[in-house]
Amino acid sequence: MQQLISPLDAPVADPSDLESLAAVYAYPDQVNRGRAWLRANMVAGLDGGAKLDGLSEGLSGDADKRIFGVLRALSDVVLVGAETVRAEGYRPARARREFAAARAAAGQAPAPAIAIVSRSLNLDLTAPLFTEPLVRTVVITVADAPEERRREVAGVADLVLAGCGSVDLRAAVAALVERGWTRLLSEGGPRLLGQLAAAGLLDELCLSLAPLIAGGDAPRIVHDAEMPDVQRMRLVSLIEQKGFLFTRYLRHLGSDDPVTPRS
Repeated sequence: MQQLISPLDAPVADPSDLESLAAVYAYPDQVNRGRAWLRANMVAGLDGGAKLDGLSEGLSGDADKRIFGVLRALSDVVLVGAETVRAEGYRPARARREFAAARAAAGQAPAPAIAIVSRSLNLDLTAPLFTEPLVRTVVITVADAPEERRREVAGVADLVLAGCGSVDLRAAVAALVERGWTRLLSEGGPRLLGQLAAAGLLDELCLSLAPLIAGGDAPRIVHDAEMPDVQRMRLVSLIEQKGFLFTRYLRHLGSDDPVTPRS
């Protein structure tokens, strides 16, 4: 069984069809006018845990991986925390033949860049993420990170300094947008997502719910974040396949316009 509930009359999605998924998950038109839109893509079990045996992989399935690929293929840049890069063995984003024409027409590179948020710069600079990317990897760090390590990272990646002591995510996002990357996608992990939400930067959440209860001490998808206020979201699409639920929520701004940009 698979179906789409679309409160806002979104296009009908077949989770096995890339074209229909791309239509459902299309970025709002504001990105074509230079206005940023930041969405996050996360997966969780029914009990809220964002990891199984320490990784998100165990919560995933075929349709989730397909949507993961579509969200990447639509984006300009993937923002991810260094802890997730290390734990999940991140590799460069790849070019997708099915999206090549659409990306070229939109003025996008063949694949999105990966932008890593790392205060300590504890990164394996010999990994494919730094030696084999189609688009040079970006590392976002603090101005007071060790100078020698900053030089080493700058030799294999584009280095962005944002904040001192802790990464200023507003400045980080602004630096990415200055590169023309208005279609932003965060893949977490939970701590980075919490920081983005607390900073008021999260426009959209794409949350996959796996039909399992794992227990344990896995973090929620938003972890260790002091939210200044509750962030209300509105459901705009819901896809079901084999017990998995694929939800898409937009920031609720008290307007009937679901894609009203941030002020």
